[in-house]
Amino acid sequence: MTTTSEPATVDTPLKKLVGEKTAKALAAHLDLHTAGDLVHHFPRRYDERGEHTDIRSLDVGEQVTVLAQVRRTDVRPMRQRRGKLLEVTVGDDSGGVLTCTFFGNQAWRERELRPGRWGLFAGKVTEFRGKRQLNGPEYVLLGEGGDGEAAANEEVEEFAGALIPVYPAAAAVPTWVIARCVRVVLDTFTPPEDPQPATVRATRNLIDLGTALREIHRPSSKEALYRARRRLKWDEAFAVQLTLVQRKHRAAAWPARSRPPRPGGLLDAFDARLPYELTGGQRAVGAEIAADLSTAHPMHRLLQGEVGSGKTVVALRAMLQVVDAGGQAALLAPTEVLAAQHHRGILDLLGPLARAGELGAADGATSVELVTGSLGAAARRRALAEVAAGRAGIVLGTHALLYEGVDFADLGLVVVDEQHRFGVEQRDALRAKADQPPHVLVMTATPIPRTVAMTVYGDLEVSALTQLPQGRSPIASHVVPAAEKPAFLDRAWRRLREEVAAGHQAYVVCPRIGDAGSGSEEEPPREDDNGRRPPLAVTEVAPLLAEGPLHGLRIGILHGRLPADEKDAVMRAFADGELDVLVATTVIEVGVNVPNATVMIVLDADRFGVSQLHQLRGRVGRGSAAGLCLLVTEAAEGSSARERLDAVASTTDGFKLAELDLEQRREGDVLGATQSGRRSHLRLLSLLRDTDLIRDARAEAIALVEDDPELARHPALAASVAALVDAERAEYLEKG
Repeated sequence: MTTTSEPATVDTPLKKLVGEKTAKALAAHLDLHTAGDLVHHFPRRYDERGEHTDIRSLDVGEQVTVLAQVRRTDVRPMRQRRGKLLEVTVGDDSGGVLTCTFFGNQAWRERELRPGRWGLFAGKVTEFRGKRQLNGPEYVLLGEGGDGEAAANEEVEEFAGALIPVYPAAAAVPTWVIARCVRVVLDTFTPPEDPQPATVRATRNLIDLGTALREIHRPSSKEALYRARRRLKWDEAFAVQLTLVQRKHRAAAWPARSRPPRPGGLLDAFDARLPYELTGGQRAVGAEIAADLSTAHPMHRLLQGEVGSGKTVVALRAMLQVVDAGGQAALLAPTEVLAAQHHRGILDLLGPLARAGELGAADGATSVELVTGSLGAAARRRALAEVAAGRAGIVLGTHALLYEGVDFADLGLVVVDEQHRFGVEQRDALRAKADQPPHVLVMTATPIPRTVAMTVYGDLEVSALTQLPQGRSPIASHVVPAAEKPAFLDRAWRRLREEVAAGHQAYVVCPRIGDAGSGSEEEPPREDDNGRRPPLAVTEVAPLLAEGPLHGLRIGILHGRLPADEKDAVMRAFADGELDVLVATTVIEVGVNVPNATVMIVLDADRFGVSQLHQLRGRVGRGSAAGLCLLVTEAAEGSSARERLDAVASTTDGFKLAELDLEQRREGDVLGATQSGRRSHLRLLSLLRDTDLIRDARAEAIALVEDDPELARHPALAASVAALVDAERAEYLEKG
């Protein structure tokens, strides 16, 4: 590795510091190009010789680096080809063991990997005959003197017996190579100007940036490491909160048309004809929204609530308030299926209040229009004319509403259903639809932990519906271990038939549509790197069920690649009771409302996320009969996938499950780092564990932005925020 004695800055290319070959590997495999990139590539954890790495917790398919001790070695001839196989069993103090296998005649490796030696072993966990193993892992041994000491030990020796950083790595660039590169860079690294205002550092007891960057890579003690991590977490939290607080500050200055309630209008008439009482939560949130709509600045509110908590009624009441005030309201749904269902549902709820111009219409009635890409030309022209003239007070559709020549007479409110992320482009399109920015209400049925709401939706006011309306039935959930107990799966199909015989209906959910090459969002990759079979597919499962366990039942299929009119026809047939079973992808995940559906069987349930499973099962138990959700899996007992399913089955509390979901997801996913597939500097902050730090960062951000809205007096901080939350991620954070 070549080095340079010149001081390194954040912009110094790595090839000047670590040599061209190593720099190319770091760039190709880890997207690290400069000294700044490398010093911000933080260790994912720290090992200490003799500490518990807990090999038992490793999952098959995981790329791991473990600190372990060689327990025994075994050399035997290979069966299928000439040569020998070296099996090295390594373990840790947790009692877990891994088998490392090496192919070929490698007597030197057997001598090197003698029992008692400790080392770092890196590779992909596989399973063979019930035993977890690493095939041909990279490794580096911790020095104990003696013959054959590897030259590569040098970078690990420094930490032997102390804290050993373990980096996010790649097969071609293992953690000890990264550690060596970091050491070379830090030897000459000049940190940038500390961007944090001195008053914030003093108030929050933060160490300086240069010390933090050194200590996080080469900690002198556990206490020093804690202080370094806390400082760098603060930088991330503060950057995100400043971005959001600035955005909220700017939005508060926008003008909007006030839409106050009008006594004796459509809203009062709707409330009078509702066949049930609103919950206390619906009334309270409704009052918050009504107050927002009455101001001269645009509302930006997130409405979160459990599946079935009555968000649609709350949103409809807001839309009616805007219509009463002379404006129009648009509801944007993520799919045409859901838009069409909203249209039918709102027409049913409003009755004569939605029949303007028709016989039997109520006094002052409005009309409700559905605008989708699948409308025929004549129907589309008629609908667009109603919208442009302002006669359609409520307009429903997908995001196509924002484009494609849809003109509103006076757009006053946009309701975005199901967290369909809503960014700069869409906001610009909306402003073009209205003389002034419209009020915006975003709805989600995925409960959001407080710190996520504060971090991802920090520019929105947040309301929550926690009560379920009367008449909602309980949902029982059970895990069906198909591999261990095939009879349980047979019983699941019999249970479904029993529900159909009792006059009810059922969903069967698959993770894949079928037929390769869709490119659809609901179509995960066919192949699994760990050799697992492809996920089950709707188009393959439906005929097997029709010929097998569900023979004789009326079965329909629904997925995202069906033509829009066909999707709507299938959904209508299911809603009208003309189908007994709907075999579908996650296209039914949001908003689909068929009260007669009482049972759902989710196949390959371990291929879905926690929030997805919670959303899916919310499709049953929507009527007077109890709901049943059966989660079918081949995941082994004790695996993290199985534990996740057990957790989903154990509770219907969406907020508990949201916490679990957050624990199991990378923070970068929550913050949108994976949206572009690009590397993010937001990698230390834990939305689950750093609640207090995020809250403090928000308080400091509010105070700073009130005093200096554009950070004009803090240029280093503004540049740091721009680096940590670049324009692309700032747009992601704006969405909601």
